[in-house]
Amino acid sequence: MTECFDCDNCKESLYGRKYIQMDVGPYCIPCYDAHFANTCEECKELIGHDSRELYYEDRHYHEHCFRCFRCDRSLADEPFTCQDEELLCNDCYCSEFSSKCFACEKTVMPGSRKLEYNGQTWHEHCFICSSCQQPIGSRSFIPDKKDYYCVPCYESKFAPRCTRCKKSLTKGGVTYRDEPWHKECFVCTGCKVPLAGQQFTSQEDNPYCVKCFGNLYAKKCSGCAKPITGFGGGKYVSFEDRHWHHNCFNCARCASSLVGKGFIPRQDEILCRDCSSHP
Repeated sequence: MTECFDCDNCKESLYGRKYIQMDVGPYCIPCYDAHFANTCEECKELIGHDSRELYYEDRHYHEHCFRCFRCDRSLADEPFTCQDEELLCNDCYCSEFSSKCFACEKTVMPGSRKLEYNGQTWHEHCFICSSCQQPIGSRSFIPDKKDYYCVPCYESKFAPRCTRCKKSLTKGGVTYRDEPWHKECFVCTGCKVPLAGQQFTSQEDNPYCVKCFGNLYAKKCSGCAKPITGFGGGKYVSFEDRHWHHNCFNCARCASSLVGKGFIPRQDEILCRDCSSHP
């Protein structure tokens, strides 16, 4: 007696026929497809046992139905993404949703090196200095209207130049006679001491420290023989060809101050009226 070998569903004999063995028993192909095959998300037809089936997020597809929503390219062996329930190949996703390079207008692919500034995006190799045309990369840069410059090019092109050394002056500095100077370049014409933050004066457009100006150009006090510079609110008295600091303009005999008082010149001396009345 031959053992029965029938489809577990329709009970038809499976001798000489293709079948699929399930845990519960063997199934003929039509019954297997009807009871166990998944429905394709795209075409809504059953995915038969002899079809390659693709599975993504609880959805099933025939191989030929698993395609990019935009360009219809097969995604069976391609990288893809899902945007608002739509399957998209990488090219379509990037074209639709990725940033465009401000310089070359091509897509900036996800994961590629890029630079973002002021709401715009560049490929790293497209963000270049407007002067030297070299990629700026991670270096500092300076925007100027619609152009971008690396720091050396900007300094060379736009930064003022020191009146003395002619090199770019990028920060700090001193303005003298409407001209820019490095602090270290703005020095006394005489002794070369830095003048930034110090009192100074000029002679024939050349800057001098107080000491050098006094030694070279200031009048000499007839009392103490030191320069009369006028700095610090210092006042002086002049008489004929002689000059005195206020505190040096004293009677030659009694040393009383003659500032604002009458005096009598006698030979090289200046005397108060009292001392001049005595021989």
